[in-house]
Formats: sequence, C-alpha cells, structure tokens
Amino acid sequence: MIQSDPQARHSTARQDDEEMGLVAAVRARDLRAFEQLYRRYQPRLTRFVGTLLRSPGLVEEVVNDTLMVLWQKAGDFTGASRLSTWLFAIAYRKAVRARAREPLAVAEDAALLAEVAGDSTADAGLSRDRTRQALQRAMGVLSAEHRAVVDLTYFHEIGYREIAEILGCPVDTVKTRMFHARRQLRRAMAGELADWI
Repeated sequence: MIQSDPQARHSTARQDDEEMGLVAAVRARDLRAFEQLYRRYQPRLTRFVGTLLRSPGLVEEVVNDTLMVLWQKAGDFTGASRLSTWLFAIAYRKAVRARAREPLAVAEDAALLAEVAGDSTADAGLSRDRTRQALQRAMGVLSAEHRAVVDLTYFHEIGYREIAEILGCPVDTVKTRMFHARRQLRRAMAGELADWI
C-alpha cells in the first residue's frame, strides 16, 4: 500500500531495517531472532494461508513449512524485496501446492457459496468485526487466486506491486483479479456492504 505519511514511511523503513538485522542473526543461527520473526509473521501468514486453504491442519503445515524456509534459507533472502513479500510469496506457492491435497475444497466452496447467497440480511449498522466476518464469508465464493489478492489488499494492506511480486504475476493481472473479485463479492454481499467493496 502506498504510504504518503512521512511518519508511516519512517516506521516502515525502521521495521525493514530491524527485520534485516533479525534475518542476519537467523543466518548466524540465532534462535532468539528466529523466534522473534516467527511470532511476528506466524499470525499474519496463518490468516493469509487460511484464505487459500480450508483444512486447519494444512494451513498450519504450510505456515510452519514457510517459516522453516526462513530458518533454513535465510541466506537466500537478499533484501531485494521486503521480508514480508518474500515470506508471503513462499507461503502462497506452498498453499497452491497444498490445495491439490485438499479434496473437499471444491465441495466446501460450493456449500459456502450457497450459504452466502442465502444470507441476505445485511444490517447497515454492522460492527467492524461483523463486516470483516461478512467479507471473509463472502470470500469463500472466490477462487484461491482472487482470495489471495483480496486478503493481501484488505487484511494486510499490501499494494498491487508488492502483491504481484508475492504472487509471481504482472501488476495488471493483480488488478484484473481484484476487479473480478470485487464484482463477485458485491453479488455475494447484500445491502450497503456491497458498496464498501
């Protein structure tokens, strides 16, 4: 996400510098540095991978495998991108491969689509949590690729260029996926929430 606020840019730069120091410590096999990065990224990666996979066991496996890459291959991270971009890209590729091992995904997606389509009682005064839950439920109607773009945009506040890097596709592809995802979400979400998308 483009940050025009100088304080936000400074904070992001400071965080990036701190993470580069932690990665350097992980390269030297500093377990405390790894634990710090694990605590920082495990919840974010779990949230992201959870939008791509239905099985909690597979989500946990993908997240742990992703963070194990950080431990084993910290030397491969050159700093050409942000650490978050590198980790989300690894998690995305692992989740796409794991999706093939998730036989119930298609049936669950169809059931979720029917549930969302039948739930047309959106209340204009929904709390923020209920709005997020409604969006998460509606995201179930999207393909894994579209869910990834929506999740990274709305829940991780990542801009299109960085999303393109994570997903390994052109920026225009990200924009197209978001366009189609929003169109599907508007149909799936009733009432004024559709205008929020």
